[in-house]
Amino acid sequence: MASYQKRGKSWQYVISRMVNGKPDPIRKSGFATKREAQAAASVIEEKLRKGVALKEKLEPFADFFESWVKVYKVAIGKNTRARYLETLGSIREFFLDEPIQHITKRRYQEFLNWYAKTHSKETTRKLNTHIRACVRDAIDEGIIKIDFTRKAVISGSLPAKREEEKHLSLFESRRLIKLFSKPVHLSHFLILLAITSGLRFGELIGLTRKDFDFEKNELNVDKTWGYNNKMHEGFGPTKNPQSVRKIKMDLGTMAVFKEFFRRTPDNIYGLVFYSPASKYKVISNTAINKVLKKSLKEMGIQEISVHGLRHTHASILLYKRTSIYYVSKRLGHSDIETTNKYYAHIIDELQEQDDAISVTTFGEMVG
Repeated sequence: MASYQKRGKSWQYVISRMVNGKPDPIRKSGFATKREAQAAASVIEEKLRKGVALKEKLEPFADFFESWVKVYKVAIGKNTRARYLETLGSIREFFLDEPIQHITKRRYQEFLNWYAKTHSKETTRKLNTHIRACVRDAIDEGIIKIDFTRKAVISGSLPAKREEEKHLSLFESRRLIKLFSKPVHLSHFLILLAITSGLRFGELIGLTRKDFDFEKNELNVDKTWGYNNKMHEGFGPTKNPQSVRKIKMDLGTMAVFKEFFRRTPDNIYGLVFYSPASKYKVISNTAINKVLKKSLKEMGIQEISVHGLRHTHASILLYKRTSIYYVSKRLGHSDIETTNKYYAHIIDELQEQDDAISVTTFGEMVG
């Protein structure tokens, strides 16, 4: 027989039972209403009547999530793994040793609201995505019965990072390219190639001399290089299968690197941006950003990161009316929706111009 009581703002059920002659009640709390508690208790009571053995080994949510990551996320990169571990840390901080079996929709929403107080909406959404996948597997395994992440409300207090909006204008880009068109230091070569190719930093430093096809003026992109302790060591895969690509390059940039290869010795890895004194054997992201920001500051241009050069590359192509499908493929995005999301602000600006063209065109025809 079940009894019910209100604890704070939630309800709890207690089902009396005897195990080996000793009282061993089944308790569960966190229900928003008494009716929810009654419905859940009736399921347990029905199983008891049928003689179904209730093997309810309570497991802390944090421990289950940690185990789930170890089992199901073995093929992810170090950066992605680090993000899952950050999610684990947040789960452990909020839920402590609270069993996954005791978490209700309301309790989980309290967790999301707590997390959102110090994070952006986008970051909160990513955390929820991690947990939602874990919870669905827990349901499949019979660990829990209810998807407490279903219809969760995502919010955030901090503004989302909009690094993609930090890019140089066409005029500013020309000035920067002119500055590094005759590069002296290794960092200058990388900055030039970053803005004219649109490659990610890991792709840039993963380039070898063999990846430069001077006959076709193409770059072969099929690998990356680990440049921090969260990444793979040495050569590794690209971000996604679509990132394996060949991209056409301008004659000027290719000529600069052809001359660079002619007058500098190769290295054991064949890396273009090899730096033997560096811990990771390549020029660091920090060093590049330092040179780039110093140069931009001296020119009176807004400071952006080396990743901002990738966004600059894409922005220029879009402003020049290059197909978004081409831009998506050139950048190595997983799908067109990724490109649309990152560059929606530019697409909206261009739509205003397209509207004007449409109105003018048909206005002339009608007139």
